[in-house]
Amino acid sequence: MSIHPNDIARRARIARITLAVLFVTLVGAFFKTQVLEHDRYKLQSQENRLRSIPLPAPRGIIYDRHGAIIAENLPGYSVSMLATNADSLRTALHQLATVITLPSDQIDAAVKRYRRDPNRPTVIIADASLDVVSVLEEHHIDFPRLIIQSVPKRFYPDGAAVASFVGYTGEITDADLNMSQYQGYKPGQLVGKGGLEKEYEKQLRGHEGVRYDEVDARNRVVRQASAQVGLNPESAPPLYTNIDLDLQKFVAGIFGDSLQGGVIVMDPRNGGVLALYSAPTFDPNRFTGGIPADYWHQLVTDPRRPLVNKVVQGIYPPGSTFKLVTTVIGLESGLVSLDSYMPEPCRGGFQYGSRYFRCWDKNGHGALTLAQAIEVSCDTYFYQLGLKIGLSRLIAGGVTLGMRERTSIDLPEEKRARFPYAVDYYNKVFGPGRWSNAEILNLAIGQGADAQTVVNMARFYTALAIDGQAAQPQIAKQRTERQPIFHLTQEQMDGLRTALAGVVAAGGTAAGSRIQGVMLAGKTGTAQAGEKGNHAWFVGFAPAQQPTILVSVMLEYGGHGSRAAHIASAIVAHYLKVAPVNAVQTEG
Repeated sequence: MSIHPNDIARRARIARITLAVLFVTLVGAFFKTQVLEHDRYKLQSQENRLRSIPLPAPRGIIYDRHGAIIAENLPGYSVSMLATNADSLRTALHQLATVITLPSDQIDAAVKRYRRDPNRPTVIIADASLDVVSVLEEHHIDFPRLIIQSVPKRFYPDGAAVASFVGYTGEITDADLNMSQYQGYKPGQLVGKGGLEKEYEKQLRGHEGVRYDEVDARNRVVRQASAQVGLNPESAPPLYTNIDLDLQKFVAGIFGDSLQGGVIVMDPRNGGVLALYSAPTFDPNRFTGGIPADYWHQLVTDPRRPLVNKVVQGIYPPGSTFKLVTTVIGLESGLVSLDSYMPEPCRGGFQYGSRYFRCWDKNGHGALTLAQAIEVSCDTYFYQLGLKIGLSRLIAGGVTLGMRERTSIDLPEEKRARFPYAVDYYNKVFGPGRWSNAEILNLAIGQGADAQTVVNMARFYTALAIDGQAAQPQIAKQRTERQPIFHLTQEQMDGLRTALAGVVAAGGTAAGSRIQGVMLAGKTGTAQAGEKGNHAWFVGFAPAQQPTILVSVMLEYGGHGSRAAHIASAIVAHYLKVAPVNAVQTEG
């Protein structure tokens, strides 16, 4: 059957049109790809060929008040790896474990790190030793996905002596990444985990840089590149503190390995923290690059709780150091003066209802004025003063003076002091009608429902040192305002400081803690703490009438408060560069 010439011509036209349309379509597609979308495909090609390698920034250096270094950065090494998926990473790490020591838990942690962010190199060893780096460099051809970097390593020259306030750094956790303050952080990055490192994390972290390494289709590094201009890491600015590093190390030497407790040293005029120490402590340098499992186990199982900062997190009955709170409430309300006597002289105790409340001196102190009762810490006097004030007024006065508050010191996780909020507190704790006004006797001498932090007692005593104005404790150098918390006449303030100086003078409860040429004023406290013994307290300042230093010391199960006073005296004498009457030996 023959095809008509017209059909042939028609089919030819259709074929030409079809070919023309296809040609135009292909040309258009090529034009769109090569010209209109050139930048996008070029970027995709670059992303397939290049891998971004983060460059950690040096953290800000932390200095003491004289410019001595508290925390700095030293050169270190990190080992990370590029991977295409979790299974290939695990396989590569098991092969790597035949070359260096790589425990299974470290492998699991690396795989978990990869799954959190597959686009970043997975950190295998955050702080690799030079020996490990040398071995890996020898086998680098066997592990082409491996990345060995020089990174800044956090270092604390004085180690355990500064751990109580400086804290440490560690890898950011999943829980951290879900918190708003860590928005923008990436898995594997280091953050402050305690102390100043955590409190000032945003200031100390710096800005991470980046470089781009060329890789093949299997993520093996072909060529390493340096960071481009504008992509280099930027170190953080320094942090200047009020800490006196020489004094800090002296305090650490006093506590040594035998004592446990806490001490804070302040300038009462502005709240600057000169030293802060909690014993026992830990070595923050051991935390760099990951905490060794055996060291972590040692810390968490130690019954002395080295990871608890006893200055800001420990809560203890303040004992007789609280008698100055009772005193201020009595004076401010006009119920007593420093020359006032109580109805009953001290005969070794005080009968209230069916109970006999003992004085610490079973022989009794006799008839005393308020000033004399402060000097010898007579419990019988303060039992009666508490009754004179009344429970409601004593509680309200304690609340006003900040006895159930945090001080807002610039350290994380500060605990709130415990103190009744109102008389109804006792109804809720014991039940209505199941308690008596005898509770006021315990409260008036710093026992019962009263538990304070070492730093909060220091804050209160700054107001005794400086005319009723409390100073906020501050470690970093910042401008703070004093807060008036009570109002007494100048005569009353001078009389209080004279009475507190009498505590350290001959005949006082801390007579053995005198300092040559300097009048130390303060109050001892011996707080009942159960079967293990009593906590020993001393809070004081010097010189008595124009203070420049204040010390709050608490020794867990340390016995009598005079022991804490002896330590405080040595600290004050060292700072003022004078000699205490009885020197305290420090442990090297």
